[in-house]
Amino acid sequence: MVRGSERRELLISKGWVQAVALVVLFGFFVLGLLAYRAYSGQPPIPDRVVNPRGEVVFTGEEVRAGQGVFLRNGLMQYGSIFGHGAYLGPDFTADYLRRSALFVRESYGGEGSDRATVQTVSDFKENRYDPETRTLEFTAPQAAAFDELRGHYGRYFGEPTTRYGLRPEAISDPEDIRQLTAYFAWTAWAASALRPGTDYTYTNNWPPEPLVENEPTANVVVWSVLSLIALLGGIGLLFAAFGRWNFLGWRGREQATLSFRAPGDVALTPAQRACAWFFLVMAALFLVQTMVGAASQHYRADLASFFGIDLAQWLPYNLMRTWHVQLAIFWVATSFLAAGIFLAPMIAGREPRGQHLLAFGLLGALAIVVFGSLIGEWAGIFGLTGGLWA
Repeated sequence: MVRGSERRELLISKGWVQAVALVVLFGFFVLGLLAYRAYSGQPPIPDRVVNPRGEVVFTGEEVRAGQGVFLRNGLMQYGSIFGHGAYLGPDFTADYLRRSALFVRESYGGEGSDRATVQTVSDFKENRYDPETRTLEFTAPQAAAFDELRGHYGRYFGEPTTRYGLRPEAISDPEDIRQLTAYFAWTAWAASALRPGTDYTYTNNWPPEPLVENEPTANVVVWSVLSLIALLGGIGLLFAAFGRWNFLGWRGREQATLSFRAPGDVALTPAQRACAWFFLVMAALFLVQTMVGAASQHYRADLASFFGIDLAQWLPYNLMRTWHVQLAIFWVATSFLAAGIFLAPMIAGREPRGQHLLAFGLLGALAIVVFGSLIGEWAGIFGLTGGLWA
């Protein structure tokens, strides 16, 4: 062990430590601000949605339960909501909005009627939500469209084969279908009804739908472009600064000549030796992620067959994509943990006694998280977790 008086100086300047602390604080402040704005500006979920006669079409509880059905069945890794999710299946917000708008327009006279076109836009754009009674009123055609689309989604998710890339009869309970359709209907309303006091919807007119004159706002386009410019420009400026100036603290010990030592001559601490197991696990996770990714991409070419095997019977697309995303996080996290454990003694100049035992304990915890997550996701998508999924 190296004594305190013999410790090496940090390989990086203390200014970098302070800069990292400031970046972390600023980053979490921005994340907190965005989270606050997201929750304070979210579209309301009405207690009940009624038709012009006051009859209940669906309730807010059904909307929330439908979101649970959506998540429990891993549909975010199959289709998407508000444009966020996977893209093998449809964006269900856009899908419901399109189908219901077509139904409403047809009920008013069809494509050839100018009145039908104008009335359809009015039905979807007008915000008939009453915040005092927490009641949303649908027009008669909108309410009829809900019943029509409930049958459509019942057939879609109750398909007894795997031709959509989902397991057979993925969702067959009529109550689950009703709740799921209510969730889709609410998202379509939020994407098409104007936010009070504005000329845009709760989602800034996203996803767009020409039938209801839902076009992306200027803010959506401008901020999307600015975020891309800031990302690429910021990375470019950072690399330019590192390449131009030495005072940033990373080149303080740079030497004109390089010398190499044989691996056997380098003394490793016990914790550094334990890192070999981390990198072995990382390599295994990366291999599995690659295979799972290949399977999920094959679904895009052939939904019904994986080289003659009906893979979706056991490993449907939404499970494959879920595992693909999860495994990417896991092997990257494993690599960072191993790198941190390996570099810490080199930066600090010493290693605490018993650090290698803690490293193996961390590896065990990692195994529990990885296997628990993957098995839990499989059980959840196949409906084996009951009410434990949440």
